[in-house]
Amino acid sequence: MNYKIGIVAGIVCMSISACFGQTSTIKPGQYRAVLKTRGGDLPFGLDIKPATNNPKTYTVFALNGSERLPMDAATVEGDSLRIPMALFESELVAKIDGNTLRGVYRRRRVALPPQTLPFEAQYGVTYRFTPKEETTTSATTNLTGKWATDFGSKTGKVDTVNAVGVFDQKGSRLSGTFLTPTGDYRYLSGSVVGDSLFLSCFDGSHVYLFKARHDPATKTLKGGLWAGIAGYEDWAARFDPKAELPDPAKLTYLKPGSKTLKASFPEPNGNVVSLADARFKNKVTIVQIMGSWCPNCMDETNFMSPWYKKNKQRGIEVVGLSFERSPEMAVSGPKIERMKQRFKIDYPIVLAGTNDKAQASKALPDLNAVVAFPTTIFIDKKGQVRHIHTGFSGPGTGKYYDQYIEEFNRLVDKLVSE
Repeated sequence: MNYKIGIVAGIVCMSISACFGQTSTIKPGQYRAVLKTRGGDLPFGLDIKPATNNPKTYTVFALNGSERLPMDAATVEGDSLRIPMALFESELVAKIDGNTLRGVYRRRRVALPPQTLPFEAQYGVTYRFTPKEETTTSATTNLTGKWATDFGSKTGKVDTVNAVGVFDQKGSRLSGTFLTPTGDYRYLSGSVVGDSLFLSCFDGSHVYLFKARHDPATKTLKGGLWAGIAGYEDWAARFDPKAELPDPAKLTYLKPGSKTLKASFPEPNGNVVSLADARFKNKVTIVQIMGSWCPNCMDETNFMSPWYKKNKQRGIEVVGLSFERSPEMAVSGPKIERMKQRFKIDYPIVLAGTNDKAQASKALPDLNAVVAFPTTIFIDKKGQVRHIHTGFSGPGTGKYYDQYIEEFNRLVDKLVSE
C-alpha cells in the first residue's frame, strides 16, 4: 500500500469511528450487580446472553435466590447496554468496559422527574454479599425459622407484629422473605456474616436491602431496611416458631347489606366489561384487584393465567381490575397490554382507576376498602361474593405459597360443584 494512501485511509477510519462510534460487545454469562444505596451496596445477579431470535438483542434475567426473573430484551448501542423493564417503568443503563458495567438504575413515575441510583456489575462473579459464601462458613449463628417482625420499630423491640420473617440458612447463605398482611417481600437472598444478617432483592420494581444484628441471648434481630431510591425504616424481629399474621380473609369484606360486587370498566380496546355481562352468568368468577406496576400481582398473575387456561372449560371466568398510576387510558392501556402479552393472559383486564387505595376503594363501593394489591374475590354461580383474600403469598414464600394454592383450588372446586 502507498504510505500516503495508508495514512489517509487511517485518518478516514479514525474519523468514521469518532463520528459514528463502534458497538461494544458484552461478555455473555453471569454478573454480580450492585446498586449504590444509602445503606451501602445492594447486590443481585444478572444473567446476560445473546438472544437466539435477534442477534442485536440480549436476554437478561435478574437473579434473586431461586428466582430467574426475565427482563425485557436488552440492546447495545455504541458502548452502552440498556436493559428495560417496561412494566415497572424502569431500566438499567451502563457503559461496557471489558468485564465491568457502570451506569445507573433509572425509575420513572407519573408527573415526577426520573429517580436514579448508581449501578455496577462485574462479569464472572457469583457471590452475593461476600466471597466467603462460596468457600467457608463465616456465620456464627443460624437464623433458619420464623421471626415475628416489627417494621418501623422505634425501640429495637418487637412492640407490634406487622410481618413474619421466614428464613432458610445453609452454611453462610440465607434465603427467605417477609410475609405481611398485604403480600410478601418476594425473593430475598443473602448471607449471614458472623452474627449479622444481609439480604437483598432487585426485580426492577422492588429495591430492598436488609441488614440486622442477631442477639443470641434474646433470640432477636435489630436492623434497618433501605427500600427504593431513598426509603429507610428500622425493624426488629423475635424468633417465634408460632408467629402468624391476621387472617387474610377478614381484612377486606363486603359492606353490610351488600352480597354482590358491582364493577363495570373499559378494556384498553374500549370494550366495557361488567360483572353483570352474560359471560359471567351462572359461572364461578374470580376477580383480581391488581396493577401492572405490582410485583406481587405479577406473581399472582403468573399462577392465574395458566390456571385459567386449564380450568375455564369447567364454567369459570376470571377478570382483572387493574388500578394503574395514571387514570388515562392512553397512558395505562399500553401497560395493561404489555402485561397481558408477557403473561399470555386470556381473560379481560380492565382499567378500574388509579392505584391510590382511597380512590380504588371509591371505585368499588361494595367493599369496606381496598387494603392491598393484589386482592382476590371469589364469586359463586349466583353472583354472590363468597370469599375475599387480601394480599398474595407468592412463590418466594415456599410452603405458604403451596398452602394458598391448595386452599384456592379447594374453594373453587366447592363453588363449581354447587
